[in-house]
Amino acid sequence: MVKPGPRGGSGGGDGIDHQSAKHLLDSIGEKVYKEKVQSDAETYKDALKGKLQHATEDSSELVGNIETCKLVDDYYTKRLKGKRYPCEKRSPIRFSDESRSQCTHNRIKDNETHDNNCGACAPYRRLSVCDYNLEKMGTKKIDNTHKLLAEVCLAAKYEAESLEKYRAQYDSKYHDTGFTICTALARSFADIGDIIRGKDLYLGDKGEKLKLEDNLKKIFAKIHSDVTNGRNGRNGEAAKARYQNDTKNYFQLREDWWNANRQEIWKALTCDAPGNAQYFRNACSEGKTATKGKCRCDGKNADQVPTYFDYVPQFLRWFEEWAED
Repeated sequence: MVKPGPRGGSGGGDGIDHQSAKHLLDSIGEKVYKEKVQSDAETYKDALKGKLQHATEDSSELVGNIETCKLVDDYYTKRLKGKRYPCEKRSPIRFSDESRSQCTHNRIKDNETHDNNCGACAPYRRLSVCDYNLEKMGTKKIDNTHKLLAEVCLAAKYEAESLEKYRAQYDSKYHDTGFTICTALARSFADIGDIIRGKDLYLGDKGEKLKLEDNLKKIFAKIHSDVTNGRNGRNGEAAKARYQNDTKNYFQLREDWWNANRQEIWKALTCDAPGNAQYFRNACSEGKTATKGKCRCDGKNADQVPTYFDYVPQFLRWFEEWAED
């Protein structure tokens, strides 16, 4: 098995890794995250960070449990009673064009109207992302940051299960070096991030994604009220100043919420990743070491998310994914 390449690769001193297109994009995402996102949003992280153990109101025994995978499983079986299966109505064949290419203007947001010959195309993997539970979540019950985190982690966990189930199909198609599952997980992680932040380009059939977007705006309206009134923790006045004009689509709030919770979502996504699965770049310890299995860092860096695809524009990620296909 080929070792994942070090951060920086064949690049110069700009921190950009030029080994391949996906190395390049991931390192650019890292640069964006560290220079523009991380420090700016840190002030509001405590107020927006969800706690899975608080998402299940009627299961007090979960409060002392902090293990992400167990908490997500318990949320699904005990609170949701196994309803709203995230992969419901999704194709089980994740890397097939059985639904034909999704490039048309009525499938992809911002593609040129009535022009199906230009714009972005959703890759096969994106067509069946397991987010059915997010589409169908009730905005009256999902009314705070903890419950929203639980729903997003649920989608992430089952998305990973779906991808892992068809890993052999994926590997036989791409003939990669053993790191393909972590790459696939990172791509879906970034797409889920775009859905939550209101940046997702894929509309799908019958405008179901527009309904999801409307649900998310209603939920973030409640989180906006909690945060700006100081009910979610410290910095109420600072949050009010930051989000006071962010009251239509809540884009800034959603961006900060994703930053505050992406570590927990990555843990949920990698719950069942293979023990020998490694990310394609050295992403732990400031780019000095590789992930140590399950697409995760370990030790004091265990909470570090190794990918930065979620800070690369979606259409660029999709172009790179199509090129690899």
